[in-house]
Amino acid sequence: MHIGLIGLGKMGANMRDRLREAGIDVTGYDRKPEISDAASVVDMIQKIPSRRIIWVMVPSGEVTDSVITELSENLDPGDMVIDGGNSRFTEDQKHFALLSKKKISFLDCGVSGGVWGLKNGYGLMAGGDAEDIERAMPIFDALRPEGEREESFVHVGDSGAGHYAKMVHNGIEYGLMQAYAEGYELLEAKDIIKNVHGTFRAWQQGTVVRSWLLDLMVQALEEDPRLERIAGYVEDSGEGRWTVEEAVANAVPAPVISAALFARFASRQDDSPAMKMVSALRNQFGGHAVRAAAVKQPEDKQVPDLPE
Repeated sequence: MHIGLIGLGKMGANMRDRLREAGIDVTGYDRKPEISDAASVVDMIQKIPSRRIIWVMVPSGEVTDSVITELSENLDPGDMVIDGGNSRFTEDQKHFALLSKKKISFLDCGVSGGVWGLKNGYGLMAGGDAEDIERAMPIFDALRPEGEREESFVHVGDSGAGHYAKMVHNGIEYGLMQAYAEGYELLEAKDIIKNVHGTFRAWQQGTVVRSWLLDLMVQALEEDPRLERIAGYVEDSGEGRWTVEEAVANAVPAPVISAALFARFASRQDDSPAMKMVSALRNQFGGHAVRAAAVKQPEDKQVPDLPE
């Protein structure tokens, strides 16, 4: 099998490597020529045998929209596009309609695993026609972890269902990280607690709250015991907001996810220890950028301007 992959960022490059390790030929395209296998999207398309499969791994919104529009103008009937980014499910339905007019198949696939996916594999949630899912299954099997397929891959439903499931997954992720982070701040605040890092390490085996996020939390504290290098400023990349909007639209109570989203807004107003931990966790599992903590200077000392 030989596929194309557009977008060779943190996850896309790792996915290319994992697919190649599984014996799938991948021609990747990225705007950075030093990491790209092709000079352009059209050049990439020309390098791939007919009945092509093109995996799109670029930021959601206008970038994804422009890439899929370009593909719709250059692919042939019988080809397939898979959007593996974090597009909103309503956009999937638009892209499905656009490509269907050209007799090009479309699948949406939520991908979880962050920067660790190359080593551990990715959790996959796909939406689209069953026949197209089956055609792309060698790709999904190469990307997911070893073991039972049902434990790391699901055909969720029709177009948009894969990204809807990933949206809810990320909403849950918001709530889990917030709970761990608030527990961290409470332990840090209590004078009788002398070993915060050791407390979390002791929870890694046998406890009800053990998880991969907890393991990453312990690792974050090993790298920066007091999180002094990280500002308590946390971005939200869209899925949390969409989850809360869907909860409101469907009259589903989601107080934990909603509170976690609002806590991220609050993080932009003050430098709280809990939000430092949420920021550290996002960096650990997804390689998301963090803001460096401001360096405190003595009040009687002026800070010189830094060179640009």
